[in-house]
Amino acid sequence: MQEGSQGFRRSGIVIGLVLALGCLLAPSALAAKKHKKQVKDTTVWLCKPGIPNNPCEPGFDTTLMSPSGQVMGTESVKPDRKRKFDCFYVYPTVSDDKTTNSDLSIDPEERSIALYQAARYSLHCRVFAPMYRQVTLAALFSGNPIPPDAALLAYGDVLSAWKIYLRKYNRGRGVVLIGHSQGTVVLRELVHQVVDPKKKVLRHLVSALLLGGNVTVPEGGTVGGDFQHIPACRKAKQFSCVISFSTFDAPVPNDSRFGRPGFGSLTPPGLPTIGDVLCTNPAALRGGSALLTSVFPTEPFAPGTTIGIATGAVGQPMPSGATTPWFQAQAYTGACDASNDAHVLQISSVGGAPTLHAVPDATWGLHLVDANIALGNLTDDVARQAKFWLQANSKPKKKQH
Repeated sequence: MQEGSQGFRRSGIVIGLVLALGCLLAPSALAAKKHKKQVKDTTVWLCKPGIPNNPCEPGFDTTLMSPSGQVMGTESVKPDRKRKFDCFYVYPTVSDDKTTNSDLSIDPEERSIALYQAARYSLHCRVFAPMYRQVTLAALFSGNPIPPDAALLAYGDVLSAWKIYLRKYNRGRGVVLIGHSQGTVVLRELVHQVVDPKKKVLRHLVSALLLGGNVTVPEGGTVGGDFQHIPACRKAKQFSCVISFSTFDAPVPNDSRFGRPGFGSLTPPGLPTIGDVLCTNPAALRGGSALLTSVFPTEPFAPGTTIGIATGAVGQPMPSGATTPWFQAQAYTGACDASNDAHVLQISSVGGAPTLHAVPDATWGLHLVDANIALGNLTDDVARQAKFWLQANSKPKKKQH
């Protein structure tokens, strides 16, 4: 009996020690399970919430202008109190670096393009914009073919930033992809490779605004071509879709870079070179003509830079004496047009608005104002798309008993 009692006591001591050790170990085990490995952010961010001197988070008060350039008043514009979705922006070819690929330093031209093209979306979304080693203006206008390695370097930087964004910052939020020119070319490849074919990633897509970069669809179609599961945006309540156009105000030349598929520097490897180039009117998604709401910063584009000089040559009038960061006008109507087998957004002036100039020549059309000519419509589009995306993706509230 004594032996049994001693054995029982020894067993109790062992069990007690095990339980005590379990209590000590349990928190660290749970912590190991709870805390995933930290993602190291190696991206140089041009725009990201919380960074100092963020060009994508200016004030938003706006001067209202008549089509002919007369100041009609000002409007106080406030961002949404809670920005419930994100925007991931890839900027166009702006770098004045003299090498084939730019470096990752943030120069005046990158800050200006972020202000001009991406900042207004901060009314509704958190804007993330990575710096990337883009193919430079010097390389683009050198007359020599762009080396494949140069394009791959640019794409690799954006792909890396996208993966870091998803793993570290997204946290289940919807996201709008925004690109223009080279930015659109890079995003066409990224969406084709790592968004369109992956359901878990695709479900986060609110929409993609891929401007001035020849998104391709089958002839007469709205889905297929570049993307198999992402159609053109054609309805007000639609999301997970694409808005794409290139702007012209004259017949599209036969040798134009835009409006027809297959132009060399605008076609990533493996994407279609036949079919139609997608045109979506941001002011009338179902089609037809509509009044465009143009929005521009009052601050001149980085003075002395190549794009600064070119932007000034387009002829968009700037309001004199404006005291707000932005000005807005409804000076042009726009409609998608397929004349001469080129699918583009043709604009027409109204109410004495000036005729804008193709820069550097007619083959480019109004490429330099693609992102601003209907910026007011585009920001309204993404706000509405995000509303319906959030409704479709919100978890139902639990009933209280």
